[in-house]
Amino acid sequence: MTTTHTHRDWIGKWALYAANKPSVKEYETGRSLTYRELNTLGNHVAQMLTDKGLRKGDRVAVLAESCLEYFVLFAAAQKTGIVLAPLNYRLSAREIDFLLSDSAPSLVITQSKFQPLVEACAHYQDVAHKLSMEAFAQDVYSRRESVYAFPALTDIADDDPIFILYTSGTTGFPKGALYTHGMLFWNSINTHLRLDITSQDSSIICTPPFHTGGWNVIPTPFLHHGATFTIMQKFDADAVLTLLESEKATMFMAVPTMIQMMKESPRFHSVDLSSVRYFIIGGEPLPLPVITEWQERGIPIRQGFGMTEVGPSVTSLHQNDSARKIGSIGTLNFYLEARVVDDNGNDVPQGEEGELILRGAVVTPGYRNNPKAMAETIKDGWFYTGDIVRQDSEGYFYVVDRKKNMYISGGENVYPAEVEKFISTHESVQEVAIIGVPDEKWGEVGKAFVALKAASVLTAEEVLQYCTGNLAKYKIPKYVEFLPELPKSDTGKIDRKRLKQGQ
Repeated sequence: MTTTHTHRDWIGKWALYAANKPSVKEYETGRSLTYRELNTLGNHVAQMLTDKGLRKGDRVAVLAESCLEYFVLFAAAQKTGIVLAPLNYRLSAREIDFLLSDSAPSLVITQSKFQPLVEACAHYQDVAHKLSMEAFAQDVYSRRESVYAFPALTDIADDDPIFILYTSGTTGFPKGALYTHGMLFWNSINTHLRLDITSQDSSIICTPPFHTGGWNVIPTPFLHHGATFTIMQKFDADAVLTLLESEKATMFMAVPTMIQMMKESPRFHSVDLSSVRYFIIGGEPLPLPVITEWQERGIPIRQGFGMTEVGPSVTSLHQNDSARKIGSIGTLNFYLEARVVDDNGNDVPQGEEGELILRGAVVTPGYRNNPKAMAETIKDGWFYTGDIVRQDSEGYFYVVDRKKNMYISGGENVYPAEVEKFISTHESVQEVAIIGVPDEKWGEVGKAFVALKAASVLTAEEVLQYCTGNLAKYKIPKYVEFLPELPKSDTGKIDRKRLKQGQ
């Protein structure tokens, strides 16, 4: 069913309700936009795109670090129905060329430092319209005091996409998840209901714009609710702590690596964080000592689980449960259904391990140009996450591991996360990751990559001895390799693809 644009044009509504309230700020430049200015520029860009011949469903690809103009484009997308395709500037030219081929944009906006990347892409030559981000930004920002009207479309439907968000591509090229206007709305409602978002909230955003976390964990729900956030192009622990104080931030989303770096900052003990209600942690569960240290600092920890194709906000663990339910990703968000199933799609008994599948208005309709991936992932209306979980008697979920991380050793399923969790309890271990490697006798065995804490010394034999008697024999890794630090993905998670490529 088609609905009217009054449900879509969030920025236009807040320009009416709170014209002079700050919407988005930019840390590196000090630039900022009120809701009136953001709406004005959204109208201007909507008209500019229309004048270039772009219509609902046409794509605009952007290769740039976080900046105000991304959110101006978002405002224009809500008004016009165009689709934003944020591209990962950390990829190679070959990979970006694939994204350009897949998204087939009518316009590409490129930050000058990344221009050599797109110039090396064959499909860039086929794009009808090209702009430099610097020229685009200068023109757009200079018009913020002007008045522009744009007749926002009334035929944008729930299932029309507003983003193409490319997943990290752990195997092969990334998949372009379609993120719709309906998903945008219901994710905002789910997020609001769990995090108690109001127009008085403030946050700092360090997540890159090519990742759903840079848009839909906090920024778009904040824009829906008339709140304020400050964007940073790069995470800097000292700067984030300073900004949390100066901007009187009420919440902050981070991954465990960021939390650790902030805890080690000289500003950790002196900065005033009294305005912060809680931190939201995603990616990997936090160890109890880290949760305790932040709680002693006055910062409750909320943990959660999300994914690009669903929400992204799927579950949330209330800060009051962070110690009682250590390791849990919490309970399911409001407007979602979940099941835990076996390999045949049958529900498993409560407490047993199985794959998490999800259904609801925040689930993607599929992947662009990839019917095979759609058929493998979405079955009978359920999204198969690939995550192995269990659910306790109170309804709290625990992630066991990614299904694809599992390897089979001597006929037994081994979930690396379980083994990693135990090895990480060793006092000398900073972090650990385990992958399955071929073995003539057992089919596959585990190989552990271990990074040690500063000034710590540990041998492979000592790691294996630590496991003996505490883990089943088939779960104990056969090989141990020490690294100064483990490779990380753009979202701060351990990059298992790079570890496997090194074999």
